[in-house]
Amino acid sequence: MIKKLLLPFILILAFTTFAQNQKTLILGKLTDSIGPIKNANIINLKTNQGTFSLDDGTFNIHAKQGDTLQISSIQHKTQKFAITKEIISSRILKIKLNATTYILEEFELRKNNLVGTLTVDLNDVPKNRKDSLLRETMDFSNVNFNQKDYTIDAISKAKPPIVNTVPNSTPVGGASASIPFKDKESKLRKELAQKKAVPDKILSELGESFFFEVLKIPRDNYYHFLEYCNPLGIEDLHKENETLELIKIFQKESIPYLKIIKND
Repeated sequence: MIKKLLLPFILILAFTTFAQNQKTLILGKLTDSIGPIKNANIINLKTNQGTFSLDDGTFNIHAKQGDTLQISSIQHKTQKFAITKEIISSRILKIKLNATTYILEEFELRKNNLVGTLTVDLNDVPKNRKDSLLRETMDFSNVNFNQKDYTIDAISKAKPPIVNTVPNSTPVGGASASIPFKDKESKLRKELAQKKAVPDKILSELGESFFFEVLKIPRDNYYHFLEYCNPLGIEDLHKENETLELIKIFQKESIPYLKIIKND
């Protein structure tokens, strides 16, 4: 008789334990004071399983009562949320994050002499930050700016031919003439200065903590990482103030980049 009563009790206890350990798929949504938050990281600290929020701020993750979710985003403060019985019952979780502000320290950055080959460039990156990062790219000490370029350009081709109607006279050019060399030199210097300033501005706007702590990019590899991302048009995006698109590119490209430099 005791055995017959004990068997149902054991079954009920086993079923209750199984139900408590069973994970539930929770539908969540992240927002802030502006609207939905996309590309945020959501991690279940109990199971170490994670996911990302979509463009509308929604995400799906498995959890059970007592688990803790950690929510982190570049522009927001990291927060933790405990999974309660009410959340498990409704299977819906709405979270509002608070924005954060990065404070930059004073720093000095310079370019390096990159050739475009990742394995070669890694060996040429300076290891001494005080001597500046990538300091040799903008070194034009061996360039002779006084040497003129005598190649025929489009302006020279467009000039009308000089007709000499006076015998034994020396042809004289008309009003049209090639652009003075000093103008070319000034234009070249201006373009180089603008190209040099872009990485400094990007680091100043997004912050050292974004590149060196969030993305885990080594400090000595900062300019090398930007050269790696340059084919995706980051300079044009920066000129157009597409900051969110830049962040998205850096987040995506940092993953394969770190794998490459680790293997090398």
